Amino acid sequence: MGTQPNWVVQPHGPLVTHSDNLWSVEGTIGMPTGPLSRRMTLARLGNGALVIFSAIALSEDEMRQVERLGRPAYLVVPNAFHREDAPGWKARYPQMRVVTPQGARAAVEELMGVDACGDIFDDPSVRFLTVPGTQDAESALLVSSQDGKTLVVNDLIGNVRNARGLMKLALSLMGFAGRKPQVPRMFVARVVKDRTEVAAQFRQWAVVPDLRRIVVSHGDIIERDAGAVLSGLADRLA
Repeated sequence: MGTQPNWVVQPHGPLVTHSDNLWSVEGTIGMPTGPLSRRMTLARLGNGALVIFSAIALSEDEMRQVERLGRPAYLVVPNAFHREDAPGWKARYPQMRVVTPQGARAAVEELMGVDACGDIFDDPSVRFLTVPGTQDAESALLVSSQDGKTLVVNDLIGNVRNARGLMKLALSLMGFAGRKPQVPRMFVARVVKDRTEVAAQFRQWAVVPDLRRIVVSHGDIIERDAGAVLSGLADRLA
């Protein structure tokens, strides 16, 4: 296992525990302007099955840790741009069911089959969400844990703080990097069809009871004042 052609391990850190059923791994992917930070999130359902959100190929030691957490059962490709490592996971675990938003389905099907474009987890602790106003092209998770709730987003919110050199310039221009979390300008231009709908979704998430954190795919996890951050993003977007 792990030797198939699609399994290309790029630099990444350790598996980080956020709660009793939530973990993530931060890594980088090589780009012409330098390394780009990226994050994979793992959520465990009540039956022990794992949901893998925005997959990253890991070293064998970390993969064994993943397998000790539960059975990789659902592979969420959150949009059309986060597909690179997903085929490797599907090849490694053929029984995994692939989930992606409807607007990304055609792009994902260029690489592998898609099983669903909606929530098929059948578990109240982990919900798959399609973000309104994004042409059905962007998805998220809402995870309930013992310590509260976590919103897991993909390119919808950027919070890169540690980029350097040309990568910092590029990410700043695209809106993924800055002094505070933001909706990337590139994402708005390419994916957002209705800014008011996205803003309304931010406001709904902002009042989710016991919202503890926002896990983003690019940048630092938001662990303070998550609701206020979402309200501010809505105000700036509307």
